[in-house]
Amino acid sequence: MDTNVDLQRESCYLGPHELYFKKLSKRKKQAMEKNGNNRKLRVCVATCNRADYSKLAPIMFGIKTEPEFFELDVVVLGSHLIDDYGNTYRMIEQDDFDINTRLHTIVRGEDEAAMVESVGLALVKLPDVLNRLKPDIMIVHGDRFDALALATSAALMNIRILHIEGGEVSGTIDDSIRHAITKLAHYHVCCTRSAEQHLISMCEDHDRILLAGCPSYDKLLSAKNKDYMSIIRMWLGDDVKCKDYIVALQHPVTTDIKHSIKMFELTLDALISFNKRTLVLFPNIDAGSKEMVRVMRKKGIEHHPNFRAVKHVPFDQFIQLVAHAGCMIGNSSCGVREVGAFGTPVINLGTRQIGRETGENVLHVRDADTQDKILQALHLQFGKQYPCSKIYGDGNAVPRILKFLKSIDLQEPLQKKFCFPPVKENISQDIDHILETLSALAVDLGGTNLRVAIVSMKGEIVKKYTQFNPKTYEERINLILQMCVEAAAEAVKLNCRILGVGISTGGRVNPQEGIVLHSTKLIQEWNSVDLRTPLSDTLHLPVWVDNDGNCAAMAERKFGQGKGLENFVTLITGTGIGGGIIHQHELIHGSSFCAAELGHLVVSLDGPDCSCGSHGCIEAYASGMALQREAKKLHDEDLLLVEGMSVPKDEAVGALHLIQAAKLGNAKAQSILRTAGTALGLGVVNILHTMNPSLVILSGVLASHYIHIVKDVIRQQALSSVQDVDVVVSDLVDPALLGAASMVLDYTTRRIH
Repeated sequence: MDTNVDLQRESCYLGPHELYFKKLSKRKKQAMEKNGNNRKLRVCVATCNRADYSKLAPIMFGIKTEPEFFELDVVVLGSHLIDDYGNTYRMIEQDDFDINTRLHTIVRGEDEAAMVESVGLALVKLPDVLNRLKPDIMIVHGDRFDALALATSAALMNIRILHIEGGEVSGTIDDSIRHAITKLAHYHVCCTRSAEQHLISMCEDHDRILLAGCPSYDKLLSAKNKDYMSIIRMWLGDDVKCKDYIVALQHPVTTDIKHSIKMFELTLDALISFNKRTLVLFPNIDAGSKEMVRVMRKKGIEHHPNFRAVKHVPFDQFIQLVAHAGCMIGNSSCGVREVGAFGTPVINLGTRQIGRETGENVLHVRDADTQDKILQALHLQFGKQYPCSKIYGDGNAVPRILKFLKSIDLQEPLQKKFCFPPVKENISQDIDHILETLSALAVDLGGTNLRVAIVSMKGEIVKKYTQFNPKTYEERINLILQMCVEAAAEAVKLNCRILGVGISTGGRVNPQEGIVLHSTKLIQEWNSVDLRTPLSDTLHLPVWVDNDGNCAAMAERKFGQGKGLENFVTLITGTGIGGGIIHQHELIHGSSFCAAELGHLVVSLDGPDCSCGSHGCIEAYASGMALQREAKKLHDEDLLLVEGMSVPKDEAVGALHLIQAAKLGNAKAQSILRTAGTALGLGVVNILHTMNPSLVILSGVLASHYIHIVKDVIRQQALSSVQDVDVVVSDLVDPALLGAASMVLDYTTRRIH
């Protein structure tokens, strides 16, 4: 960019970046002065496969045309050198490039382990090559595992890296590799404005980012007017017409190989049914490619009259084939990037390109259970013509890249700098922050009451709020949010720093998703309820949810008599009967989150009906509901009250009245409590025989009334080997709240749930 005319010409693509290029031109002059006018920039271009060569070749041609500025070294590795993938290094030789080094780096196997081993093999071989070539800068393209090995080697050997196509987003492990290379690279050439913004957001130095467009577009936009029918006939047959064939290119998705193979199978079925001549290219060398080739051969694609299966098509010819196709189908980046330049219809399958910018020519089929969805997409897309898209470039990328290379100052420090956004001063150095009480917000959803508490790291309940639990979902969720917001505001006044929210609720809970799957009959309208999302969105805090029995066990593990024990069981005796199991220091949830439903252990084949629909469960004998049922029966028969007792007319008869009557000598009440305690004791015996814990903790309002009977049953019924296991009454006042809090507080000390 030596004149204003040149600047105006370049600004047709970059627009607001005209000042940037003025700055770049100035840097170029300064760099040339520092480096010495006779000092050529030694550039190493490393290419790994047919796809990246299509992007790198235009740059290589450009470098070759300016020998006064550059020396070019070409390193070839990866699938270029494998016969099964077409020995594509030959097209580099046909383009009249001298290959300085050939590195065989692919470990065959086409699975995840082979990819890792290939990276390792490349890392072993590359240092000798780089020591010999001593490049000033290495150009690396894209997001392949081979490219990661190249960037890692160059970075560790203090060689500057220019990364092509950084900042883009797709839907697989390629994203992680691409961004990892970005972090290693010193300079960046991106293709779209969004990619540029992504790089800036990743704290890369704006002065080292060039928005140039995709180098392959320099060829694409001048290619369509060439003779194409001879190319179409060569690859698809003499009887094929323009716009009356399909190009298919599908690769495995390394993060979900099984699903991508299934999708490929459905694609081939749909293409067979669609009955159009189709050019199928073999997949790349990623994990899963071998299985995809097996699918092709199983369906006879290589011998099917409508299909032509090939390992490689030279890029110049491939351009003509996709430019004049009736449709392209698959998950190659070429479909969503290069093909848009011709307006050819594209069907993008699966998640491999899920984050890419696309033109209106692309129809996405994210998932497919049958071939029908893909077949419908073929009927919708085939034969259409869309407006040409220039999202990825205007055909002038290479001149910009060459100017960018010339501007590199080799005297600048090699250590790259990251442009982090400003951050607030570390508040942890503030005395008020240090004196804050680290706390959790605990929520207990019971059958009667809804309680919220601020709980400190030591298990102290700083403040507690109680309301009646509403009967409807909408009222209940609104009350939970209201109480939590009020408690969080109060926590600030109490100098408590809330680390998160823990929720204890009855029923079956998926703690991984924070969803109540099925509730007990005591809490209505409480099935398939997502508790995590509304609370997290409202309070902007992490939220944990679990069953109340599990929470009681976690409370004992952190604050109670289970602290430090490897294996113990907690039984809650309240309105219902619940429990939690700690095994090898971890809570047991079970395969369907139904572990430790201890209240529904059956202790009698002909026992009373239980709320679960069965009968003879512990809960049917020993729960608060069961005792209330028996108390009402006695009261209705005038057999409950004894001297010294009274029940006000406006007060419902409950379990506590039965316990009071038993203490005052009511023989029938005593018999009912003994039966209930025996049922609970038999359940504990079953637990001892099944789990063999080192401790059983009885928790809840009824625990102290049952403890002696339970121990008697153990002495009479349990195997001698477990009779020494201790059974104790919990000394925690609010195990459900403390357990809910422990989910939050354990996380802050890096326990895993």
